[in-house]
Amino acid sequence: MEKYCSLLVHFDKGTPALANEIKEALQGNDVPAKIEAMKNAIMLMLNGETLPQLFIIIVRYVLPSEDHTVQKLLLLYLEIIDKTDGKGRVLPEMILICQNLRNNLQHPNEYIRGVTLRFLCRLNEVEIIEPLIPSIIANLEHRVPYVRRNAILAVMSIYKLPQGEQLLADAPETIEKFLSTEQDPSARRNAFLMLFNCSQDRAVSYLLSNADRVLDWGELLQMVVLDLVRKVCRIKKDEKGRYIKIIIALLSAPSAAVVYECAGTLVSLSSAPTAIKAAATTYCQLLISQSDNNVRLIVLDRLNELKASHREIMVDMIMDVLRALSSPNLDIRKKTLDIVLELITLRNVSEVVSTLRKEVVKTQSGELEKNGEYRQMLIQAIHSCAIKYPEVASTVVHVLMDFLGDNNVASAMDVIVFVREIIETNPKLRVSIITRLLDNFYQIRAARVCSCALWIIGEYCLSLSEIESGITTIKQCLGDLPFFFVSEEEESTDSSKKSQQASTISVSSRRPAILADGTYATQSAASENAFSAPAVLQGSPAVGNLRSLLLAGDFFLGAVIASTLTKLILRLEEVQPQKTEVNKASTDVVLILVAMLQLGQSSVLSHPIDNDSHDRIVICIRLLCNTGDSVRSIWLSSCRESFVSMLSDKKSRETEEIKAKAQIPQSQPDDLIDFYHLKSRKGMSQLELEDQVQDDLKRATGEFTKDADDANKLNRIIQLTGFSDPVYAEAYVTVHHYDILLDVTIINRTKETLQNLCLELATMGDLKLVERPQNYTIAPESSKQIKANIKVSSTETGVIFGNIVYETSNVLERNVVVLNDIHIDIMDYISPAACTDAAFRTMWAEFEWENKVAINTTITDEKEFLDHIIKSTNMRCLTAPSALEGECGFLAANLYAKSVFGEDALVNVSVEKQGDSKLYGYIRIRSKTQGIALSLGDKITLKQKGGN
Repeated sequence: MEKYCSLLVHFDKGTPALANEIKEALQGNDVPAKIEAMKNAIMLMLNGETLPQLFIIIVRYVLPSEDHTVQKLLLLYLEIIDKTDGKGRVLPEMILICQNLRNNLQHPNEYIRGVTLRFLCRLNEVEIIEPLIPSIIANLEHRVPYVRRNAILAVMSIYKLPQGEQLLADAPETIEKFLSTEQDPSARRNAFLMLFNCSQDRAVSYLLSNADRVLDWGELLQMVVLDLVRKVCRIKKDEKGRYIKIIIALLSAPSAAVVYECAGTLVSLSSAPTAIKAAATTYCQLLISQSDNNVRLIVLDRLNELKASHREIMVDMIMDVLRALSSPNLDIRKKTLDIVLELITLRNVSEVVSTLRKEVVKTQSGELEKNGEYRQMLIQAIHSCAIKYPEVASTVVHVLMDFLGDNNVASAMDVIVFVREIIETNPKLRVSIITRLLDNFYQIRAARVCSCALWIIGEYCLSLSEIESGITTIKQCLGDLPFFFVSEEEESTDSSKKSQQASTISVSSRRPAILADGTYATQSAASENAFSAPAVLQGSPAVGNLRSLLLAGDFFLGAVIASTLTKLILRLEEVQPQKTEVNKASTDVVLILVAMLQLGQSSVLSHPIDNDSHDRIVICIRLLCNTGDSVRSIWLSSCRESFVSMLSDKKSRETEEIKAKAQIPQSQPDDLIDFYHLKSRKGMSQLELEDQVQDDLKRATGEFTKDADDANKLNRIIQLTGFSDPVYAEAYVTVHHYDILLDVTIINRTKETLQNLCLELATMGDLKLVERPQNYTIAPESSKQIKANIKVSSTETGVIFGNIVYETSNVLERNVVVLNDIHIDIMDYISPAACTDAAFRTMWAEFEWENKVAINTTITDEKEFLDHIIKSTNMRCLTAPSALEGECGFLAANLYAKSVFGEDALVNVSVEKQGDSKLYGYIRIRSKTQGIALSLGDKITLKQKGGN
């Protein structure tokens, strides 16, 4: 059986010392050797070794030593040895050390006195302690603070013993007198701690009588005061008003630790607006004054908790929270923006957006390497604000459009998506946005951003001047036609190979050029650097961005250019009265489209045009040659209508989420309600009155009552043995974030006493047992509760298995009952989470572990199957409900969840219903770690058929 131990020392089992060597070293006169021998003896004994006859050698040769280190090690040795026999009586040889301890307590050296008093704190044998009490009390008046503070701790430990009140009857009174005269901060803290633990009423009366001077007490004492206040207020809730005044006073303490604890205590004790505002202000001050990033993140967590329960107060603090953006740490900035975005109201939105706009401008300096990521976060935050409150969009949209040419593609993409949404939701800004977009279009370097910008130009250029400007801008960015020239000589068989090897052709047309392999060619580009990467090109109207992307082989962009130009010509027909101008513009566009098809089918580029892009460009040419009214409405109206329905769907989903979050707990109609107007207000401060009102409101709305889910509790009880086994066992499994608690009930079904009964457990997976098993004795037909703690280090399905071993009085051999396995469900560790489509795609590309599960189910409806998978895996569907509507026999959806360890779980469901009405397809799971991908795959395989 494991023994109680108050000492833990690392022990290297590789080279254990021999008992004879230890004894020889202790008997010698060499002090360093004696110190080393004492250390070895202590480590061996801590690891279960028995060293017989060592005690007598130590009493003879170590006890008289004057060396301080030897004396310290002697006390550690005395701490770990058995001081009692099997019946609990003190061993007679322990009397030998009593006199030595008394001498130490009267030693002229303060260190010896101090370490001895510390040793006495861990001594439980009354027979050894009793003769030493006068010496301990005398040390309370020693001149050195180190001795006094340890003497107080010794008094406290003795007073806590079962017979402590008989040994030190007047200890609280003595310590109270000591506290009134003591000046040393540590000694005062220990004295107050003693009163707090042993005589709470005295501690409270001392605190209340000195309430005005609490601010002058040291940091250590103030922390104990806060512990006392928390403890008292939990028991006596009616009296917390006067303690809250003390906490409010401590908020101006110089120590950051005290101030932080004060704010936390204030929030836990009171819901009064004054108290919450004081706590929030304190947290905001800590956020600015502390330079440690970990401290700032913890403070932001506290502010986040306040936001959840006291949003209306936190709204007023929003600008103080925003000051945390001055930190260069991205995690702090992200958490700050997340808090701020949930506190946006009509009153503060313009001020917040103004601050965010200034931060965006600051990121242009390029001093920090992560400025691009920070800018992206700021743009997303501004986007969110502008969608909620469209009136602020006008102040930021033009500033953000300067970042369309950003080197960080994700940041530029966020800007263009923001512009696309604003131009639809804010019709007043349409003209100015289109003008600015056309002015800045040539700066855009990323193909994805160009595609989105072209769509906006095609949909929102409505007036004659805008349409003409749009066509002109695109033509300028495409450059002169054709996109390439071919000479007669180059039409030889190896010309295509040479052209593919060319990385840069920096010559004018029809002049020999030297290729990378040293050979000559007479092919030339219509513009310089035709084949260089688009990232290398510097944006200017002379070298078009669209041209460079097309010559790099991006024909999806070519199809977007074709559809945009087609839309612009169709709109031009409606607003341009002169048909000749329309025909001229239409002819120019058809020429551009034909040139793109020629480029795609030529041998100039390493990859020819894809079929999809080819077909789209051909459709555009046909449409321009022969336009019908039905086709015109599809091109000019249907696209915009789809976009509007997507925006409205997104807004309705956000509204539903806000409503779900805003649900408040309901109280029962027959619950008791206190009416505070009928209460006595005599002698109550404004803060106390506010606090009582808030408590009454919480009671009325049911926030104090939390009904336990009894059915869920029963589901967590697992039977470990059969009903016919001599020992019946069942476990109640509680899963906390990082550990699993097994509460095992063991019942002796026999008529015999079971001795040395031990619950032996083992684990598989990333689970680790914390405690060693202990032996128990269970009487006939009685039961025993055994708790086992298991640590979890990652999200994967783990298994706990084991057996119960016991002995009976009749049989000498041990009996074993094998237990059922306990499977720890991955669902306990993952919870639904949300992320943007862009973030999902990025993670999907980055994560290396994929588990592909074939669909095998009896469910015949695609939507029903998806709902079943979502429910079984505890994940969130990121695909919009509108995208899943309709009966097309095919369904694809993305699911997302996050584990308590911060791991991401991505799932893609692709289902197809075939002719036999069965569902076919695959479910792909991706994650950063192997465990979560495999465990989630096993769970889906188990659950997908539709069973429980």
